Amino acid sequence: MDFNGYLEIAGNWAMHTGLRLLLILLLTVIAIKLVQVLSTRTSRLMTKRKMDIESKKRADTLGSVIQNLLNVLVFCVASISILGQLGVEIGPILAAVGVVGLAVGFGAQSLVKDMINGFFILMEDQIRVGDVVQVAGKGGLVEKVNLKMTILRDLDGNVHFIPNGEINVVTNMTKGYSRYVFDIGVAYRENVDEVIEIIKSVDEGLRQDPDFSHDILEPMEILGLDKFDNSAVVIKARNKTRPIQQWRVAREFNRRLKMAFDQNNIEIPFPHVTLYMGQDKSGQAPAMHIQMDDNAS
Repeated sequence: MDFNGYLEIAGNWAMHTGLRLLLILLLTVIAIKLVQVLSTRTSRLMTKRKMDIESKKRADTLGSVIQNLLNVLVFCVASISILGQLGVEIGPILAAVGVVGLAVGFGAQSLVKDMINGFFILMEDQIRVGDVVQVAGKGGLVEKVNLKMTILRDLDGNVHFIPNGEINVVTNMTKGYSRYVFDIGVAYRENVDEVIEIIKSVDEGLRQDPDFSHDILEPMEILGLDKFDNSAVVIKARNKTRPIQQWRVAREFNRRLKMAFDQNNIEIPFPHVTLYMGQDKSGQAPAMHIQMDDNAS
């Protein structure tokens, strides 16, 4: 066959098969773009169109998972279509894929468990990107969650990759709102009612501060005198803040409370130790000799 014959064959291939392949690639690109739009709208619809911070976090999480699943589906359909246009028999390939998939399913039970557990975690809105959670003995900020695993970054910057199949209990510290519980210890000699009034005053001042007023949802709840500790009486209180803001608000509250205690001479006690020297049978305690060296440095 001469060069013109090869050129004619190439031209026919380009006019028929080539155009079909180009059309498939074009439709694939369009489908990927539509997937991006569809995943965003679907995730927003599942959050009932409430685009506050919490709903936006859930929309981002669901949108990412939906987009990945649809992208895989689009690529699979496009690959099968391209193989069909190239003259490859699709039936045997699909049968082989089915057999391999069945074998892999038996050998990858942990992967199946991860994906099933991840599906329910997402559908029940247990974890979202941006939440602070504790799962499988690890805690941190959720950076990514999909059907297979949840990725956390803790306060030290360590990243934890946790398979969803290992998640039995989820503790979400930032769902809807957050709380911080205070155990405020003061000396036994202090008037508890006076201390409570100081705590309320500090809380009121913090809520009036423009830098913190938006993050505090309610006045501090004073639960009262909680327990008698070894060297202090402990007053328990808690506040309610926007998600993830409880630690920032609590640190500033503690700083201001320490300043208020100093101004009002409220003692925050150090641990006290009572030393018992013992007694003999006659009820007499042995002498305790104490020597103080003025020249000690």
